[in-house]
Amino acid sequence: MTDSPTARLLLSCPDRTGLVARVADFVWKLNGNIVHADQHTDSEAGVFFQRVEFTLDEVPMGRHELADRFARLADECSMEWKLSFSDEIPRVAILVSKFGHCLYDLLARWSAGQLSCDVVAIISNWPDHADTARHFGVPYHEFPVNPETRAEQERAVLDILTHVGVDLVVLARYMQILGEPLIEAFRGRIINIHHSFLPAFKGGHPYAQAHVRGVKLIGATAHYATEDLDEGPIIDQGVTAVSHRDSVSDLVLKGRDLETVVLARAVRAHLAGRVLVYGHKTVVFD
Repeated sequence: MTDSPTARLLLSCPDRTGLVARVADFVWKLNGNIVHADQHTDSEAGVFFQRVEFTLDEVPMGRHELADRFARLADECSMEWKLSFSDEIPRVAILVSKFGHCLYDLLARWSAGQLSCDVVAIISNWPDHADTARHFGVPYHEFPVNPETRAEQERAVLDILTHVGVDLVVLARYMQILGEPLIEAFRGRIINIHHSFLPAFKGGHPYAQAHVRGVKLIGATAHYATEDLDEGPIIDQGVTAVSHRDSVSDLVLKGRDLETVVLARAVRAHLAGRVLVYGHKTVVFD
């Protein structure tokens, strides 16, 4: 992989002959060099998906003109597409409630250079993580909430996200249901971690539900948040084995380890422009 900036194309369109060749020809005529390409065809839906990453060193035009040129090809092929660049640093806000394991894990990875982003805000309905935010040098915003103040609290959260120019919102065990205005403002840009292997054991207390059912596997699911609780397109999942010897507390501890890893993988994939949403599904390119 080159250290120079690269362009990243994510696209989908009705499947037809020659799509790979047409995209490759477009990059070649720009003097770009493809450093990564992956594609997938959903034969049942008849839809083609592709991610192409290419160098910009020899491309004789600016980024806006590059996008304008690709738009012509996209129109011809009825493509939905997104163009991003590897040197663009997304601005991320992390929302968290009482449990801080996912928050601290993300901040540690970010501090170690493992997440290509800038964490610009931590927002919580509790004061518990102010010291953690201070340690990592991230502004901390506390907005307590109860049923009577929920709408007002969410407006305040949305104001902060808008004011600091957030590109991605990460719900790191934020135990509040988001309202439609916030979902709409950041559609496709809110990643949630659910402490269960969806679609099983939705809602609250999934580990207790799993314990009652005597499951042999527990899991965690990272997905994009939508208006439908725990129904958004799934980005990443993980499982670990459990047994009859495990208590609910044991399941919680094992599950929290999974939650941190699964959420981090999902955030990293989104930041790298490797996730393409279609319908209720995602294609996550390697």
